[in-house]
Amino acid sequence: GRETHWYGGPLAADVLGGRLGLGLLEPADDWLARVPYPLLGRSVRLMTLAEARNLREPSFVKPPSAKIDLLPAAVYQDASALPAALDDRTPVLVSGVVEFAAEYRLFVLDGEAVAGSRYAVYGRPDPAPLDAPARAFAREVLEATADGLPSAVCVDIGRFADGGWAIVEANMAWFAHCYAAEPDRVLDVVLRAAGPLSRVSGRDLPFVRASRTRPKEPAARSAP
Repeated sequence: GRETHWYGGPLAADVLGGRLGLGLLEPADDWLARVPYPLLGRSVRLMTLAEARNLREPSFVKPPSAKIDLLPAAVYQDASALPAALDDRTPVLVSGVVEFAAEYRLFVLDGEAVAGSRYAVYGRPDPAPLDAPARAFAREVLEATADGLPSAVCVDIGRFADGGWAIVEANMAWFAHCYAAEPDRVLDVVLRAAGPLSRVSGRDLPFVRASRTRPKEPAARSAP
């Protein structure tokens, strides 16, 4: 019979993934927080939203992977700007504030960047093929971190204005725009990342979305 694969958002995937028998791969919530500092260029911590409410300095705050309308990835000047209606148990990544001159997306398969694209310049969309410096940093990143990632995943990297490089984040390949990356190679990554659960290797089972121990969708709480 036919095999089912997925390309789309995580909310619909949570509803349909089980009945379709999908094994959707995504990085662990704390992966970015465990990356060595020289590859980050900033502090990154995983915490609950309740803990983030104690922040007293400007910080970049985002959900680890799923997008939450009430909590857009952004710089929050202090904790008072965080949404009051969101469940305090919601996991968030909190990082120091940096500015990337250019950002690039890598489509990774078995520890190798098989496709990639620049996607932004100073925060504005500007797709272009990967250049040699981006490819070189991609190799450095994956040599150091691929063992802690699914076999099929997206990793975003960025270049600072001074020429330094850092990891931006990692995301599920099945909900990632390919920009100027080679579509056929991107498809190879997506098919591995979002195919039948029965085909997921033992190595990748810990990265299957359905097996993760976290709330499926953070619930809103009533305002006091």
